[in-house]
Amino acid sequence: MAIYDAYLTKLAEYVGGLRQKGRRVREIDCPSGVDKLLEGLPVKVGPGTNSDVILRSDTFVEMGNPDVGSSAFLFWTDSPALIADGRITLIGPDIPESPGASLPFGQVLIMAGAGLSEKDHQKLEHTQFVADQIEGYMIRSTSQLIWSRVSKEAAEKGFCFETLGRSLMAIFKSEVPEVEAMEILFVTSSREDLGPLDDIGAQVKKIYKSILVADWKARGFDAYVCSYGGDCKTCPDQPVCDEIKEVVKVRKQMISESEGPSDS
Repeated sequence: MAIYDAYLTKLAEYVGGLRQKGRRVREIDCPSGVDKLLEGLPVKVGPGTNSDVILRSDTFVEMGNPDVGSSAFLFWTDSPALIADGRITLIGPDIPESPGASLPFGQVLIMAGAGLSEKDHQKLEHTQFVADQIEGYMIRSTSQLIWSRVSKEAAEKGFCFETLGRSLMAIFKSEVPEVEAMEILFVTSSREDLGPLDDIGAQVKKIYKSILVADWKARGFDAYVCSYGGDCKTCPDQPVCDEIKEVVKVRKQMISESEGPSDS
């Protein structure tokens, strides 16, 4: 069990909840191999294929503008059987259905690989910002959101969320060989629908930060996770911290049991 596996269940519950609310949920199953993922795409994918800035006048659709909301994060599991490799789930309108729109944007990337571990998370985080690798797609991003644009030219060629999803899968599988399987969730339905997703993302990011800080400390750098200056009882993130502590506790217990008793 990887440290993030509990969030696979949370994400499934989130999608199920939106289904019950009547949101349109589409599932697209894509091929697994990198060559097959890239085959037939309407735009070029790879380093340096998109060096141009997409101006507002050249934009077909904008996604994740701070005015409408954005939530983006990733996590991984070391059990490929737990995810549907090649699956793209879209909740809300697709790109061709949204000319001139500014859409709220949720993006969750889920990777799986038997060789993935905590040490790979930082590389995965960096890989998601595909600044120049997808023709007609520009990212204006911060650590908390992905604000992006699709050009009119790319839209005319047929750029849609399947295009974006397949491109991201191909990039990750090419740049991080440990990624054996990948699944993606896109949400464009409403800012309200992004709220619960953002809560899940906050928990995932806090775990990642804890891992990163532990790595810094192991290398001799002093760092801390919590930036809240008050008492834990008044901290708005206390429920998140409590849940993360429980996940980490279970993870450590499982590692201890798998290693068995010491020979000493």
